[in-house]
Amino acid sequence: MNDLALELYLEENGYPAHIRKAGRAGLIRKWRDFVAEVERGYKLGLEDYRNDLDIRGILALAELDQDPEVAAADARFRTLLTERDKRVWESAAVSDAFWDFGYPKNASGVLLEDLKTEDLA
Repeated sequence: MNDLALELYLEENGYPAHIRKAGRAGLIRKWRDFVAEVERGYKLGLEDYRNDLDIRGILALAELDQDPEVAAADARFRTLLTERDKRVWESAAVSDAFWDFGYPKNASGVLLEDLKTEDLA
C-alpha cells in the first residue's frame, strides 16, 4: 500500500486527522508505544485495547510487517500475551493476525474486568 492509499484507507475508515497525517512513521510509533504501554500495564479498558490493536492491523494492510521496528515490537508483544487460543479482536482483511489472540499476562483493572465480562479471562 503506498502512502496515498494508506491515507485514503485511514480517512475512509474514520481515523482521526493526527493518525492520517502521521503516516507510516506515526503508525509504527503508535504500535511501538502501545506495546510499551502493555509492558508497563495497560490502564484502559477492552474497547480501547481493541482500538489499539487496529493499529497493528493497519500496519499489516500497509505491508509494514517486515519493518524492523514493527518486527521488534511484535516480538515483545508476543511475549506479553496469555490465553493465545482466545480471540479478543478481529482485524479486518488480515490473515494470521497473532495480535488478535490472547491478552496481556499482566492484565488488571478495567481491562481485566472487561475481559472477564466477555468471558475471555
